[in-house]
Amino acid sequence: MTVAIPLFTSHTTSIDDFSEIDSKFAGILTRALEEQEISEHEAVVLFSAEGSELRSLIRVADELRKRAVGQIVTYVSVRNINFTNVCYTGCRFCAFARRLDDPGAQWLSLSEVADRAVEAWEAGATEVCMQGGLHPHMPPNHYRNLIIAIKEAVPDMHVHAFSPFEIWYGAQLADMTYVDFLTLLKEVGIGSLPGTAAEILDTNVRQQLTKNKLSSEEWVEIITTAHKLGIRTTSTIMYGHVDSPPHWAKHIKLIRDIQRDTEGFTEFVPLGFVHHNAPIYLDGDARPGPTIEENLRMHAVARIMLHGYIPNIQVSWVKMGPDVSQQCLMAGANDFGGTLMDETISRSAGAPHGQHMHPESFQRLIKEIGRIPAQRNTLYELLEVQN
Repeated sequence: MTVAIPLFTSHTTSIDDFSEIDSKFAGILTRALEEQEISEHEAVVLFSAEGSELRSLIRVADELRKRAVGQIVTYVSVRNINFTNVCYTGCRFCAFARRLDDPGAQWLSLSEVADRAVEAWEAGATEVCMQGGLHPHMPPNHYRNLIIAIKEAVPDMHVHAFSPFEIWYGAQLADMTYVDFLTLLKEVGIGSLPGTAAEILDTNVRQQLTKNKLSSEEWVEIITTAHKLGIRTTSTIMYGHVDSPPHWAKHIKLIRDIQRDTEGFTEFVPLGFVHHNAPIYLDGDARPGPTIEENLRMHAVARIMLHGYIPNIQVSWVKMGPDVSQQCLMAGANDFGGTLMDETISRSAGAPHGQHMHPESFQRLIKEIGRIPAQRNTLYELLEVQN
């Protein structure tokens, strides 16, 4: 199923002409255009948008995107390094994890990790994104040593590494508090943290996805601790499995509340559930990921709810594909994500859109929707604007 790219310029009505839609829905969009904060309940209403209401939602989100960041669409040159896929957590949405004795089990040595970072730097990458499974035999100082290995090999490489779940695990292994463990990682060169392992920050949903993973409260504690130490992070949501719009609205509001307090998030990244090889889907307990319309609503509502707090909304091309990503870039998003050399987590789950995107492809796709491509670094500093 495909839908046309919702080009804002194709609309003949003005941005605030809501005469064809429900008055309650129109009132929420009017408040959004006035840059008033949208409540959790109002966000649930917006998530119900269909037809003309969906078109109006997209127009408003696109307008707020233009006010926040202009016409530039950014991307980052990054290599993924998944240093191990051995993990016993048992997340039911994950097709990446392997047991120690599985044929596909992987453990990269420190020198192999360093070599991959060097190759990435020589290919033009400014960042390595490093995450892995929770290996049961991981040495207590391994997370620290991974960063040291990369920084010794490529001192100027930005190390974007370790989800809050990995921080929890590393602190346990090292018998340290979150503050002390994160301080140690900062001292040896960590640049920022991926705000993954969030999934949906709702206890009931998390219990269905995995019973052994980080709680919502622990995720928030680790993220806010990192922010207080001056370590920036991303923020994410994974949607389209056993969740629903009230969960989405609650999750985004929590992200907004954290950002109000810490100002530590660099971006918000909606991650659609990739179902193909996921155990929870194969067991018949989850739906097959979000629809195209749900992807559009998610990016648009996120832009509206987070306006004034988080300026950057990223699309996940590896999960949605280039075409739907373009549509979401016209519905409130402004970042195309990373080149993702060696992406394996989504690929293991069955994502069909490849594992690497060349900068030239980003530039072409961005220009196709009438926007200006620009390469950025991890912290959204522009490196090159490609007019």
